[in-house]
Amino acid sequence: MNSNKQCYALNTRALVTGGAGFLGSHLCDRLIKEKYDVICLDNFFTGQKRNVAHLLGNPYFELVRHDVTFPYYVEVDRIFNLACPASPPHYQYDPVQTTKTSVHGAINMLGLAKRTNARILQASTSEVYGDPSVHPQVESYWGNVNPIGIRSCYDEGKRCAETLFFDYHRQNAVEIKVVRIFNTYGPRMHPNDGRVVSNFIMQALRGENITIYGDGQQTRSFCYVDDLIDGFMKMIDSPPEFTGPVNIGNPGEFTMLELAEKVISIVGGKSRIVHMPLPSDDPKQRQPDITLARKQLSWEPKVTLEDGLRRTIEYFKEFA
Repeated sequence: MNSNKQCYALNTRALVTGGAGFLGSHLCDRLIKEKYDVICLDNFFTGQKRNVAHLLGNPYFELVRHDVTFPYYVEVDRIFNLACPASPPHYQYDPVQTTKTSVHGAINMLGLAKRTNARILQASTSEVYGDPSVHPQVESYWGNVNPIGIRSCYDEGKRCAETLFFDYHRQNAVEIKVVRIFNTYGPRMHPNDGRVVSNFIMQALRGENITIYGDGQQTRSFCYVDDLIDGFMKMIDSPPEFTGPVNIGNPGEFTMLELAEKVISIVGGKSRIVHMPLPSDDPKQRQPDITLARKQLSWEPKVTLEDGLRRTIEYFKEFA
């Protein structure tokens, strides 16, 4: 028993901001499984205690209510900066706070990494590419982003966070890892987050019509959450000289119509597809080029869209 305790005490200490959110909670699970000592930080704007409730009895897991726009002081070896609402209804609810979360949050966590000599991973986003004119998107593409649109608080906030990460790396030699996340789905998504997978599943489970914006020919690539977390873990452990940014996502590309048809097929029922006007600045296409992730991290997704949707639909049944 004592040897086990001693082994645990020597393990890596990790801080996960946004740790009670969809991605953060899955990351906390993985870190605990790999014997990390985990501090989960969340202000519960979109994160939920239920996502990490099963971890509260673990002596190597600590849940802290805190907003990353304010400094946080702790001794850690690894920082995973995931804090920021990621769905349009949530990040557009208070766009100023969204930008502050990305920018002030990055400054505070980078300052912590500098002080503690911790390695820090930034959960960036494919939204830094905006409505891309390059397809599929490669990391060298600078993007096509509207800086004053209704999505800009998120898009430009994340772009500024990347700028801060690389300037802290160049100016202060902070060990950084930047991951650009493409559409990810799975259990613990918020049922009302307004994202396309959760929208379609909830509408189908309730027997409602499936709402598609525009003609449904716009495309997205959908990565199952377990695959994404694998990418995080490979990235945080990669050689210091590999900073990223690196795309982590599933290169399989599907139209909104194809996704809706798959959900209806799995759920069953009599839901029909109806069309609504396309929102402002909604990207027409999204597909990651993951050549760099394959080369540098030996990473690629394994879960098919059909398998991932079945697991996700099973989770959402309790909310329908």
